[in-house]
Amino acid sequence: MNFPESAAASVAYAVSNLVYVIEPNNPKSSAFKHSISVSTDTLIKYKEQAKKNVFDEETEVEIIHTNADPFSNLYASVVKGSLVSVIIPLNTSKTILIPAIPHLYKIANNRSTSTVIHVAVDRNHANNIEDYTDVMALRQTGCVLLHSSGIQETWDLSLIAHALSIKTGVPVIHFFDNDDNNSSNTNNYLENDVIKKLIEEADIIKYKETLASTIKQNERYFRSIVLSSDEHITDESKINGGSNVMENPKDNFLSTVDKIFIQFKNETGRLYKSIEFIGDDKSDSLIITLGSGSRHIKELIQGGKNLQNFSMVKIRVYRPWSEKYLFDFLPKEINKIIVLEQVVARTTKWTPMYLDIVAAFQNHLYWTNKLPIIASCQYGTFKIESIGLEINTLFQNLSSSEPHRNLVIGHNTQKGNGTNGINGSTNGINGKINPIDNAPTLEKPYLKMLLEVFKDRLFIANVTSKTNVGHLESTPEFGFGVLLAKLQKRDEFANAVTQIVKNTSVSLPEPLLKTLSQWLLYKDDADQSKKFGNTAIEYINKIKKSNPSLTIINNQQNLFAKPANWLIGSDSWAYDIGASGVHHVISSGKDINILIIDSQPYTTRTAADPEKRKKDIGLYAMNYGDVYVASVAIYSSYTQVLHALMEAEKYKGPSIVLAYLPYYNEEDTTITVLKETKLAVDTGYWPLYRWNPALEKEGKEPFTLDSERIKSELQSFLDRENQLSQLVNTRPELSEALTNSLESEVKLRQKSLAKSAYEKLLGGLSGPPLLILFGSDNGNAEGLAKRLQKGAKARGVNARCMAMDDYPIEDIITEKNIVFSVCTAGQGEFPQNAREFWKTISSTTEISFSDTQFAVFGLGDSKYWPREEDIIYYNKPGKELFSRLELLGGNKLLDLGLGDDQDEDGYETGFQAWEPQLWKALGVELLGTVVEERKKTDDDMKDESNFLRGTIAEGLEDTSTGALCERDTKLTKFHGIYQQDDRDLRDERKAQKLEKAYSFMVRVRVPGGVSTPKQWLAMDEISEKHANGSLKMTTRQAYQLHGVLKRNLRTTIREINKCLLDTLAACGDVNRNVMCNPNPYLSEIHNQVFEFSKKLSAHLSPQTSAYHEIWLEDKIVAGQAVQDVEPLYGPTYLPRKFKIAIAVPPSNDVDVYAHDLGFIAITDDHNKKLLGYNVTVGGGMGMTHNNKKTYPKLGDSLGFCKLDQAVDVAEKVMLVQRDFGDRTNRKHARLKYTIDDRSIDWFRSEVESRLGYKLEKSREFQFKDNSDRFGWTKGLNGKWHFCMYIENGRVKDFPGLPFKTGLREIAKIHKGDFRLTPNQHLVISNVPEKEKPKIKELLKKYKLDNLQFTGLRLNSMACVALPTCGLAMAESERYLPLLVSKLESIIEEIGLKNDAITIRMTGCPNGCARPYVAEIAFVGKAPGTYNVYLGGGFYGQRLNKLYRDNLKEDEILKELKPILARYAKEKLDGERFGDFVIRTGYVKATTCGKDFHS
Repeated sequence: MNFPESAAASVAYAVSNLVYVIEPNNPKSSAFKHSISVSTDTLIKYKEQAKKNVFDEETEVEIIHTNADPFSNLYASVVKGSLVSVIIPLNTSKTILIPAIPHLYKIANNRSTSTVIHVAVDRNHANNIEDYTDVMALRQTGCVLLHSSGIQETWDLSLIAHALSIKTGVPVIHFFDNDDNNSSNTNNYLENDVIKKLIEEADIIKYKETLASTIKQNERYFRSIVLSSDEHITDESKINGGSNVMENPKDNFLSTVDKIFIQFKNETGRLYKSIEFIGDDKSDSLIITLGSGSRHIKELIQGGKNLQNFSMVKIRVYRPWSEKYLFDFLPKEINKIIVLEQVVARTTKWTPMYLDIVAAFQNHLYWTNKLPIIASCQYGTFKIESIGLEINTLFQNLSSSEPHRNLVIGHNTQKGNGTNGINGSTNGINGKINPIDNAPTLEKPYLKMLLEVFKDRLFIANVTSKTNVGHLESTPEFGFGVLLAKLQKRDEFANAVTQIVKNTSVSLPEPLLKTLSQWLLYKDDADQSKKFGNTAIEYINKIKKSNPSLTIINNQQNLFAKPANWLIGSDSWAYDIGASGVHHVISSGKDINILIIDSQPYTTRTAADPEKRKKDIGLYAMNYGDVYVASVAIYSSYTQVLHALMEAEKYKGPSIVLAYLPYYNEEDTTITVLKETKLAVDTGYWPLYRWNPALEKEGKEPFTLDSERIKSELQSFLDRENQLSQLVNTRPELSEALTNSLESEVKLRQKSLAKSAYEKLLGGLSGPPLLILFGSDNGNAEGLAKRLQKGAKARGVNARCMAMDDYPIEDIITEKNIVFSVCTAGQGEFPQNAREFWKTISSTTEISFSDTQFAVFGLGDSKYWPREEDIIYYNKPGKELFSRLELLGGNKLLDLGLGDDQDEDGYETGFQAWEPQLWKALGVELLGTVVEERKKTDDDMKDESNFLRGTIAEGLEDTSTGALCERDTKLTKFHGIYQQDDRDLRDERKAQKLEKAYSFMVRVRVPGGVSTPKQWLAMDEISEKHANGSLKMTTRQAYQLHGVLKRNLRTTIREINKCLLDTLAACGDVNRNVMCNPNPYLSEIHNQVFEFSKKLSAHLSPQTSAYHEIWLEDKIVAGQAVQDVEPLYGPTYLPRKFKIAIAVPPSNDVDVYAHDLGFIAITDDHNKKLLGYNVTVGGGMGMTHNNKKTYPKLGDSLGFCKLDQAVDVAEKVMLVQRDFGDRTNRKHARLKYTIDDRSIDWFRSEVESRLGYKLEKSREFQFKDNSDRFGWTKGLNGKWHFCMYIENGRVKDFPGLPFKTGLREIAKIHKGDFRLTPNQHLVISNVPEKEKPKIKELLKKYKLDNLQFTGLRLNSMACVALPTCGLAMAESERYLPLLVSKLESIIEEIGLKNDAITIRMTGCPNGCARPYVAEIAFVGKAPGTYNVYLGGGFYGQRLNKLYRDNLKEDEILKELKPILARYAKEKLDGERFGDFVIRTGYVKATTCGKDFHS
């Protein structure tokens, strides 16, 4: 038993018939097993062991959720005669004790009820000591209050509590500190024979007899009237002063307690007392206390240090309360008393035990001496070593002429509750140093924002903790009462200021009088009240000693500033708005703000009506009238939350901010929260809006819609209020958005109509009707289905083709011939557009295929899951579909066809053998010679596009869809635009018969990664107006915008070009953004290579005028002439993408070897002069899982070129690839395969023949790393550069980390440039010496100067992946930071915190984050599953190699921990992790691309 909690649970089990454990998480929930309390764990083990209690029976154990009103169950069990125990584990009491009061009162005032409630007291983390506030609230319930501290005491007093309750019939609340620091090293466990001595059979029999009998109220044992402290005996006839008079029944009860204590001592040798006196009985200074803090004071008194002249009374039994019993322990010479309590006074100035002590000394029958000075004292934040000095200081205060009576030990962590401590320091948060520290992890973002916005003005009336989400410490009425008292206090303060200003007899300096008058005018203005208040305080501090009339104001200086008053609640308040107290706040008209956090995930919303979420407090408040209402979601729009909080606090009246934060349990990641939020906002379940009645008074629109979708109930309200029409007039583009989702959001055509249209279209064809259905994730299965459709038409077959889920399943039995083409997703799963079809087919027994012929062709990869036992996943959907159709009576046309990616021609090998058999089975193979249409290639698409025009312009005008056609999406890549859809929303939108949530990614070319502050500001603004609010810095030094809707594409591109940037050739089969080492410390060299990067980018740019025609309306960027010819590329451009990077040794941050073409700057010995470039060719990262014909490769050395030759060399290298690159197989079309197929010597010869001269031999150089140089560096030109850490390049504001705002402010004053690094970080470059302090100040203000990260995190990088990348198989950007955090706990433990190890993650094998040169790499294989690669070169000089495949997170951590630990112990001096894993044999070194898979 290592915890007091387990000791209490053990005793309860031993002496009870029934034990209830109250848990904060539902026992049936998934979160329960991760959050099980020590008590529950102990009791479950006893049940598993079939352990018997002292009555030789198995104790019944029941685990109850806090939601289940557990104390109502308790009453029913107690009155049946059971011996009942209740365990309230740690972090549960704040949730349950206050609501339990009515039940406890009922139990205590009923018949004899033997019940013991064991309460593990929570700690006040701000003060680092247990908090008894909630326990003290139970003091009038009629229950005994008994305290223990430490394991041994808890063990012993748990037994004593049960003995006491059985003997007296009174319920006992045994509250204990769950901190074993109060315990000795050895604890004496209680054996059954000791327990049986105190739990005597005779007492149990007597208790049950009493319970069964009908006893009058005055004949019962000891009831609450006996245990209460409210009544005081003032009649001398009732005092036992030697005469035969009546005794106080509470004293009799305490005598019974003492007898049990003595009995326990006789059995164990350990003596306890109800009240314990410590110290000199002649001392005049006394401390009266209860709780764990008494241990420190006792040690000081008994040790003769600091407190040797003091005495102490420690209360162990607090109820019943007997004044006479108390005075038996007090020295008569006492003249100063401090009542020290571990509570937080929330609504009253005085604490519970202080009031009891003061009342006791007022009773002249027990105390006839001079009344002592009595002060109330609470714990603040203190250091144990200084507690003696603190107490001495407090007693010195009591000796002063005007002593304070409300004191604090240590730093006062409370404000606004009337406390005037000796130290007097406050922080503005109710009873907490920082409410975030104790808040649930996922709730912290909103609390951080409150602190960020309101800072020291913030006052939260009710405290949220990890244990009471959904069941906050208090109801709205409680917090409402606190805030009313606070508002009243400030009103009284304002009245006091008014009286002083108006009182002509008070002589005040004219400046102070004027300032106070101005404050009265602006007291309700946050900024002005603080401004004039601070000025007034300065004057008052100068004259307060000479002007006593200012004392009242001086003592309450904190009331000058207008507080930001907030209540924080949960969605539980929405179940009964009237009963919860929200109604009282709304109807009060008071300036009070409520933040209500709804945590219900969208996917678990009410099944009966998913459009409604409980009772809508927002609509309720809006209907009420003058109430500000906002509905926000921090994981959807940070900016909107910020606006809402500021507007709510500024609004003069009640404000309700409904905040969405969906999660299942505390272990959920931010990825889960993000996905649930997006679903809720996108569907309109949680619309984002703001309703500000103050705007209506100004003649403005009070309603602001901040999301695309609106709920029907909210629309009805707006219609009724005649607001919707006004809103549409103001913003016509929202007329459709109010009822539909992204774009015009038209629902998909009804499936039956689609089927009818197909039939009409094909009605003229002869041959048997054929339905072709596909399930396809990557397009291959769909491509085969469409080829079959064309083949069928060529043979005269009436064929239709569609996705499986698009077919109306109810019509399936009418089909005569069906062919399925289905690929394999994940671990043998059906692809997304076939899952509903399969779900129906696999579960039904009512559909018969007896009249249907069918054929199935499946696509898979037999080596994708290479473990032997995983072979079951290979082509699993195709196999299952085939078997199910046979089971349902279907007639197979031919055997199941299987395409395997491992075959020579991939799935084509199996398909080409299967297809002829299909036509033969259908009887159409002899219908003449069939000349099938040649499959269109990407080169055909480019050639027919008229130099990249296609039908893009027409597609932009089509408002019936948010997408462009497939061919145009391939062309838009050349324009820097990728069509995407939000994959987090796919399933839900499909279920609602909506098209995918289409949007576009726009990539902006930034040659060399250098842009101006004006361009940064422009990109920042564009991202806010037209994208998702974030700005992405890519791994190739480009800007990237996500979430741009089709209707905003033209405007976005125009605004980008307006700031002299563009998107042309940022993607596509052309040369893309040219990368360049930022290298700020070699300023002269960087300027030269940067100019080269710009020149190279311009020279290799496409020359088509299509970009300007489509996006800019013929407005030309930077004066380039319009041309309809491509002198370098020709009409078919390149076979695949082409990437160039320029490195400046010793840094290889661009990973120069990973590109098609690399230039390595060669300088003189002093790095003063650039001589030329070493040239590398044939690098590239992309590959395909389990396809060994594809592989990453590092570039080969081509030679050295002079500066004036470099552009020409680049052109000729690209042209050789244009002419010789593979245009038949895009997976084999990169330059690396062209060189490997022919040799580097052949390639060099071909390039040199086009150049007309030979390249020189490569020159010597040295790389040292491929990371960024963080922090401040000074360039050779004397200017400064600051490289900051931006995790994965995502620039946005986070709660407590307003990065985007900070960079915006820097850009407004910075005169240098912004440099995007190849590792997705940012350099504020070319800062003059005199401007450096301003930049440093802004960096610090917005927390952009923080570089206190592990070496692992500083060297991490991830691609975007989910939810927008269509190729992603797993998470990357959203997940890598979480995985790094878990790896950090390992590296910090083994001493590698500051070691630089490159770690990279991608969501697919295409390699956008250049994972294959990392020392540790994770490449997505399936959701939550990654291949792990080890052994890359620290400066990008070596490829890594597969170490383990198909690992999930726990397996990744398990594999890497011992390797990292061994590295920490055995690494050689200067040895890098990648080199170490090769030396020690974890992986073999990869020598070339072809060697990658060996």
